[in-house]
Amino acid sequence: MPIRINRVYTRGGDQGETSLVGGQRIGKDALRIESYGTVDELNSIFGIVRATLRDPVRVCMSPDDRSYLDSILQRIQNELFNLGSDLATLPADRHPNQPRIEPRHIGWLEDLIDKLNEGLPELTSFILPGGGPLSAFLHQARTVCRRAERIVTALSREEPVENDARVYLNRLSDLLFVLGRWAAHASGEAETLWDPSRS
Repeated sequence: MPIRINRVYTRGGDQGETSLVGGQRIGKDALRIESYGTVDELNSIFGIVRATLRDPVRVCMSPDDRSYLDSILQRIQNELFNLGSDLATLPADRHPNQPRIEPRHIGWLEDLIDKLNEGLPELTSFILPGGGPLSAFLHQARTVCRRAERIVTALSREEPVENDARVYLNRLSDLLFVLGRWAAHASGEAETLWDPSRS
């Protein structure tokens, strides 16, 4: 699918509307726009995580762990872009070859969660976001992912939305929790457990 972007601004959105993939004009505050806009925000945080991952001063992690985590994040960034494209397209306008989230993507997330979680210490309390800069950004990504899931759920009550899209975001937020823990341990950073008595 060739993409060509020759012009960055069009002035077409100056009145508070934008176009979906099929050309329909819609308010920029519509739930559909909010849904793929939040997915885009999530993707941007992945970019921050990957940039942080390349900073050896801020992140003490073996080259193999860096490469492994970066490959995971890069794959998810591409999948999030596909998800955003799908959310920006009404079902009637979807191209047969248009990339979308499928059960195999969800299965990959589940397999990864199980694999990464096996090597982590058992939790005895909730975790406070932190555990070093890399882990903290992954926890931030998790919270934005949850928001994206809530918005897509709200959209699905008003318009047709692929169920796999919603399930993917649900599972991705679980993976981000595990990745936040994994990154802390791989970087030698301590996780902070919630202590209700310290409030």
